[in-house]
Amino acid sequence: MTEHKDEIATLNTLIATTIDSITGYEDSAANIDNERFRETFRQRANERQQIVEDLRAQVRRLGGEPDDSGSFLGKAHQRFEDLKAAITGRDEKAIINEVERGEDYLKAKFEAALNEDNLSGETRAAVERCYQSVREGHDQMSHLKHGMEASS
Repeated sequence: MTEHKDEIATLNTLIATTIDSITGYEDSAANIDNERFRETFRQRANERQQIVEDLRAQVRRLGGEPDDSGSFLGKAHQRFEDLKAAITGRDEKAIINEVERGEDYLKAKFEAALNEDNLSGETRAAVERCYQSVREGHDQMSHLKHGMEASS
């Protein structure tokens, strides 16, 4: 396991950040009245759950113990988002903006991991597969945000 310590640490960071994303999508689905957005958020949360499972499986293959909770910063951000949602009264635009901001953060984490030199071929391939889904989610939320901006 010690030979894969850095890889496992990178994967566990991605797991924690992706769990934060799941929580963000679930909370956003619970706080938005638009059924189409609610369903989109639920679908993305389910896709992110699959990413977490894939990354956990890779950690186990490397002999490590996969992370099972989100990051501390994610939890702090989540509390702020909960407060903001309560204050803004379930404002669709505010929720979409927060989701898109979270997507920017998650995408950057995956890109940083892929730019590191500590991922072996199999681990890099697993992270790249997960990144494709992350990038699709990011692009979808970006389109939603910019579509709302154009219509207001």
